[in-house]
Amino acid sequence: MRPLPFVLSAAAAGVLAMACGGSSSGTASTPAPTPMPVLKTATAVVGGTTETILVGENGMTLYYFTPDKGAGKVTCTGTCMSNWPPLLAPTDVTKPTAEKGVTGTLGTIASPNGGLQVTYNGWPLYFWIKDAKPGDTTGQGVVGKWFVVPPDLPANA
Repeated sequence: MRPLPFVLSAAAAGVLAMACGGSSSGTASTPAPTPMPVLKTATAVVGGTTETILVGENGMTLYYFTPDKGAGKVTCTGTCMSNWPPLLAPTDVTKPTAEKGVTGTLGTIASPNGGLQVTYNGWPLYFWIKDAKPGDTTGQGVVGKWFVVPPDLPANA
């Protein structure tokens, strides 16, 4: 027969092992991952002047379209949308996020081609297919209706 302290120690060790490594019938909550920022700031040359602008998570310049002013909807459709693809929120994101320094209001609006298009201060946001790399701003001023998005873009009212 073994001494009583050894038996109690063995029993205590067994209980601890079950508590630490055994499965639990309760469910642990896992915090939801923080979505990647959809908008960031960057420095680029716009019309010969170095400015802070908004870019997508891919680093490409974002633009707003003046005919969207006060429309409450996306007015760039069809061929326009082929040349100016919308910044769409990822399918699992209902509220877009931005890096520090992006101080405007983020939102979404239904995109004519499906999905949710990201808005900044009420303006739907777009990319320009002729921008080849981050830092390009070749869409600035196209047909007098397309402009690079600055962080202080006035609200679309």
